[in-house]
Amino acid sequence: MSVETADRVAAVTSSRPSTPLQTSWFEFLLDGSLLENHLQKSYPDPTPVQLIIQFLEQASKPSVNEQNQVQPPADNRRNRTLKLLALKVAAHMKWDLDSLEKGLTIPVLNMLLNELLCVSKVPPGVKHVDLDLSTLPPTTAMAVIIYNRWAIRTIVLSSFPEKQTKPGPHQMNMLSIVQQEKEMTDNILTVLKEQATDSISVLEGALQLKKDFYVHTLRTLDLLAADAAANGETESSTAGLRISADELHCQVHYDLGGIFFQQGCTDQTAYENARDHFRQTKELLTKLDSTVHVHLDEKRLAGYWNACKALTEDCDPSDSQNTPYNQINSLIRARNYQAVIEAFIKDNVSRSLPNNFRRSVLREFLYKVQQGESTLDEVCYKLCVCNAVRDALEGEVLSVRFQQLLLKPSKKMVDFILEVCTLSLEKGRQSETSRRNMGTFMKTLCETLEELSLLFVVSSHKLFMELLKEEERKVLVEQLRKRSTTINLSAKPLPSFYDIPASASVNIGQLEQQLILLLEPRRIRQILVELHGMAERPFWKVNSKWEVPPDYINVILGIKDNLTKDLVYILMAKGLHCISIKDFAHARQLFSACLELVTEFSPKLRQVMLNEMLLLEVRAHETMAAEGSKERPPSDLVSRVRGYLEMRIHDLPLRQVVGKECVAFMLNWRENDYLTLQVPPSLVMNNPYIKLGQLLASTCKELPGPKECRRTAKELWDVVVQICSVSIQHKRNHDGRVGLIKQRESSMGILHRSKFITFIKKIREPLVLTTLISLFVRLHSIVRDDIVNEVTAEHLTIWPSTLPNIQAVDVEAVAVTVKELVSYALTLNPNNQSWLITQADIYFVTNQYSAALNLYLQAGAVCSDFFTKAVPPDVYSDQVLKRMIKCCSMMNCHTQVAVLCQFLREVDYMTAFKALQEQNSHDAMDSFYDYIWDVTILEYLTHIHHKRGETEKRQIAIKAIGQTELNTSNPEEVLQLAAQKRKKRFLQAMAKLYF
Repeated sequence: MSVETADRVAAVTSSRPSTPLQTSWFEFLLDGSLLENHLQKSYPDPTPVQLIIQFLEQASKPSVNEQNQVQPPADNRRNRTLKLLALKVAAHMKWDLDSLEKGLTIPVLNMLLNELLCVSKVPPGVKHVDLDLSTLPPTTAMAVIIYNRWAIRTIVLSSFPEKQTKPGPHQMNMLSIVQQEKEMTDNILTVLKEQATDSISVLEGALQLKKDFYVHTLRTLDLLAADAAANGETESSTAGLRISADELHCQVHYDLGGIFFQQGCTDQTAYENARDHFRQTKELLTKLDSTVHVHLDEKRLAGYWNACKALTEDCDPSDSQNTPYNQINSLIRARNYQAVIEAFIKDNVSRSLPNNFRRSVLREFLYKVQQGESTLDEVCYKLCVCNAVRDALEGEVLSVRFQQLLLKPSKKMVDFILEVCTLSLEKGRQSETSRRNMGTFMKTLCETLEELSLLFVVSSHKLFMELLKEEERKVLVEQLRKRSTTINLSAKPLPSFYDIPASASVNIGQLEQQLILLLEPRRIRQILVELHGMAERPFWKVNSKWEVPPDYINVILGIKDNLTKDLVYILMAKGLHCISIKDFAHARQLFSACLELVTEFSPKLRQVMLNEMLLLEVRAHETMAAEGSKERPPSDLVSRVRGYLEMRIHDLPLRQVVGKECVAFMLNWRENDYLTLQVPPSLVMNNPYIKLGQLLASTCKELPGPKECRRTAKELWDVVVQICSVSIQHKRNHDGRVGLIKQRESSMGILHRSKFITFIKKIREPLVLTTLISLFVRLHSIVRDDIVNEVTAEHLTIWPSTLPNIQAVDVEAVAVTVKELVSYALTLNPNNQSWLITQADIYFVTNQYSAALNLYLQAGAVCSDFFTKAVPPDVYSDQVLKRMIKCCSMMNCHTQVAVLCQFLREVDYMTAFKALQEQNSHDAMDSFYDYIWDVTILEYLTHIHHKRGETEKRQIAIKAIGQTELNTSNPEEVLQLAAQKRKKRFLQAMAKLYF
């Protein structure tokens, strides 16, 4: 290229406006001030949400070591800075969940908010519901609130139907990534839904706080990064962005209203809770001068409000929005259908009700007719006429439903149509346009009607004469005369107006709606036959919520006949949904119909359905047992479960969940001999739940014999340790925390930890649960390596005392599992003293002394008939008593400490005397002197009060020491009775204080 040519190219190039290069993520690491400057731009590129994704993606990337092995993300300065940058971007967005939810996927937002919990110093391993928000630093409390708001909002958003996108050819290589993200999302949603009650409790607790709130800003996050938190600045009441209590309460009320409304479909009372929260939201919105920090959709709020009022029969006369909607709903509930029709006619004049609301009312009545309320047929056609007249007045196209109605006219119907038209054209209230539209409607009516007598009724009506000019009337009558010679008056009418297939496309939509709603197998088949007669397409895709297990999808979609394929898929999907909501009667009908169908052509699908019906019966029986039924399962069901576990059919798709539930069923009904001796080895190798069940059964069966038990217990121990270990081949989550929903999964174990927990929560047998609690308590003690603060449980000696690879075990995963397991066990039997002691120990080692003391007292109460008998010494051992003493001491209840010191096998005088020296005691002090039976302690009390000049208290101590039954010259039996009497009274008094 010559110099001249190069100059010309350069000139042309320089004359074009250049697009600025996008700032790369690593540039923000190099320049600390770049992020704030970038975010201040009008249109930053990359956008804030894109920056959050880039920062967290880079911070969570695994590394590769010299041996080319994948390692978890390093906890180094670079990754910590990247996470902090992501939080600073969110802080710039003022933690607006609306914007964050629109731009970030659930896994990314979950990662971001867990990092917020981490930097805000939320205590790890403690459930949010157990935290007292009023005692936390402002930014810490706000982090907990933001997280739990997101949790319930995500549950609500996930319940909305989503259109499934079909990948194109260029996207096929992305399917595995999309599938991985979907699995992560599903796992997160599963845990969020399990903990929804806790999140609701946290937010309801936040509504009790009347002080202003503070959330992290870029400045407070910078201070954290600079380790400036040591002076308390980032935790003070003035640090961070101030959010008034009313603003936060308004937002929290709105979010709580959303979750309660979503729960209303299964719990009618939830609608009342939703209504109360939405009412509070509306009141706070009107009260607030500024709503900078309130992000809600006011149109959606109005919709929620109207829906709640309709569903809870709550009519507020002062509510300006009451008239259009609530009046109609109240009339429907009162079954005053004539008044509903009259209201619709009046609304044709005022037009205050939206058309979509009027149509929804008609659909509701049509649905009732389809469910068998044939008496409402007349109401349906009258409402349809009212809606058609309204459409005519507004110049809209008449509905297909109305046109179908005119195919079977009657004198009564035509008279009603003319009556509605007359009343809807109230003089002086309708425009000239409306009158012209009504004239067009009258012409259409005449052109549609075929019976001459009915035509005469319309054409001779006063309204017909008024609305149509004489010339128009003459032309219309002439057309009708010509047509009358070809009218087929004997045409066969169709049965009812809502079932006439006049328009295929509209009718398909109606049939698809019925297909979604129906649960009667015969009717489902009839509708599918009709649909396949109208269009050839896969109708199993009609509802995105219809899901069959992935294990079966290929077998079902391999059915050649499209109608049969749709029917099998839909029957199975509906049956599985019924099981999930515990509607076992409908599930049996659907599965029986599906079994009958597939038996004709597919032995493989027949066995699949038999397996699913077995799972149905197992769940039905376990549900009854969970609700208190003591009835043992029928022998037929036990035989079918055994048959499944022994099944050896090649090339048959098997769901692991069936094996899981069958194993839990056998464990719950103590079929340990069968699980240990008769399950085929191939099934043990292929199904991790069966392997777990076999190991649990073997361990429980051999518990009386320590040597044999240790061998089988070692196998169970190894399996569980692997489940709780972190695999170096899978990336660890960005912060390494387990927290409320984060779980670091491992491919080293036969199961992911979340699935293992789900399996455990299917078990009800006390011995199995005690064995698992014992195992996790031992594992917890080893990984924590804190001899002083060990948790206790039964059968600890059967487990190993060391771990060869302790670094691989996820410490906090073990801690969370112990808590979940013990909490679950206590929901089944809150009076198991061993579990109560273990739960108390867990609270004790996490410094929750009040909760620990409460449970130690409960454990004593349940094994002594509320302390009317002596507590067995194996329950109140010296270790338990010393922990109770420390609990009282940490709560500054020093007199209680002194009394408890007497309970030890050897009285701890040093601790008792030290406690009695404390003057700042938060208990009732001298009122506890009556419970002291040790004369030495009473003499010391007398001395202390004399030394302090506390005459009244000294007299109380002297009175206590002067009781004859405490005389040291008494026989030992008398002294023991005196001690036992005071022990019982003291423990009963403590129970009244802490229960």
